[in-house]
Amino acid sequence: MWPVRLLGLVALALAADIPEEDDVLVLKKDNFEEALRQHRHLLVEFYAPWCGHCKALAPEYSKAAAKLKEEGSEIRLAKVDATEESDLAQMFSVRGYPTIKFFKNGDKNNPKDYAAGRQHEDIVNWLKKRTGPAADTITEADAAEKLVDSSEVVVMGFFKDLEGNDAKTFLQAAEAIDEVPFGITSDADIFTKYDVKEDGVVLFKKFDEGRNVYDGEITKDNLVEFIKNNQLPLVIEFTEQSAPKIFGGEIKTHMLLFIPKSSPTFEDKLSNFKTAAGSFKGNVLFIYIDSEVEDNQRVLEFFGLKKEECPAIRLITLEEEMTKYKPETEDITVENVKGFCNQFLEGKLKPHLMSQDIPEDWDKTPVKVLVGKNFEQVAFDEKKDVFVEFYAPWCGHCKQLAPIWESLGEKYKDNEKIVIAKMDSTANEIETVKIHSFPTLKFFPAGSERKVIDFNGERTLESFIKFLESGGTEGGTAEEDLEDLEDEEGEDEDTDEETDDEADHLKDEL
Repeated sequence: MWPVRLLGLVALALAADIPEEDDVLVLKKDNFEEALRQHRHLLVEFYAPWCGHCKALAPEYSKAAAKLKEEGSEIRLAKVDATEESDLAQMFSVRGYPTIKFFKNGDKNNPKDYAAGRQHEDIVNWLKKRTGPAADTITEADAAEKLVDSSEVVVMGFFKDLEGNDAKTFLQAAEAIDEVPFGITSDADIFTKYDVKEDGVVLFKKFDEGRNVYDGEITKDNLVEFIKNNQLPLVIEFTEQSAPKIFGGEIKTHMLLFIPKSSPTFEDKLSNFKTAAGSFKGNVLFIYIDSEVEDNQRVLEFFGLKKEECPAIRLITLEEEMTKYKPETEDITVENVKGFCNQFLEGKLKPHLMSQDIPEDWDKTPVKVLVGKNFEQVAFDEKKDVFVEFYAPWCGHCKQLAPIWESLGEKYKDNEKIVIAKMDSTANEIETVKIHSFPTLKFFPAGSERKVIDFNGERTLESFIKFLESGGTEGGTAEEDLEDLEDEEGEDEDTDEETDDEADHLKDEL
């Protein structure tokens, strides 16, 4: 017996070696393998201490860990400081922060990426879906009540025959949605408790009307669409936690209200906004953004708004290319908001493109200054080759490029056939070129074809000169991905990394 007991003591000693912070296991290279051995289901966050998104996630991540421990779940949450544990970060292809991966049965070769919401309920629900049945079978009224109270949104299937086709279809829909807990019941008392007389599906929620009853044909696609359309409030606040739900939803047309919560008219304008939203449920998602929150300033900038211009409304479509729309009036009444939405849905609106005024001295410096209003005439000049840097004033990589770009401008300042230019893409937009990262470099060769050539080569003066002297045919292709919006190791400050990550969030998700 002693050898067996000794092995047990060794196992306990090893378990004690894994430290915890706020119910979250703290993993390093030397205890990572042991954590996988000890825990069948392990969610691991790879973070950077300076990352703003990681800091915002931390309390919700700890709440999720505590809730699972309290329930006696075998699921554990862990974290790895990827800036310290670079070997682990490289092993699991960590390219941004936070990166969250789920390890099942100790398999480190095939972890599943976590991409659901960042509130503790979202994390818990996602993990339970990954480790248990798609829907809990509920047989008692108390258990049904406990499930309904457990989350902001819960979906319950009421079927007298749990082996019937409709019940099986319901379970298929449950498997397709990670962030919402599902229950299924055939119990007559539970039917009575929730005033359900026939087989059907009910979505319970702690906001708006409180519940939605599905009344269509029961197919997987229909149920998924019903749940997606009803699981968010009529009007949702844009926050770090709600962003995944907003951008991950099926509705890609978003109506935005920028308003300071401290405004004395906040409640009235939000009420008007919400009243208007009811007419577009399932077609347009209504979102409000506190314009005084520091973290939201990049969103305002993206729409060309200043805090003093709020309250204001805008509309954006999140299709392959993002398109923004601006109303004729900023007066936020029910009629104006509905009219703006209807004009968009009827195809009567033109996209809103931001532009600064043309500076008086825009062409007096070696690097010409372009804005939306003069871009076309300069970039598509049929007699000149034009090389343009599209930049953001806050972008660290753009700042690094600036002296090289100025030197390039100096070299060609007296050349009548080559123009070196730059444009602040946070304040200027053009229909012909869409910018998704900073800096973006594009070459517009002379001629009437209106060609646009992407430059993805080395960002050195020599490489730029080679590219230009060849007419855009040599030196413009990179061996490695030089895209700006990728988190990199080794930076002590959080400014450049976080703003680049925020730009990614805004440009690619908004």
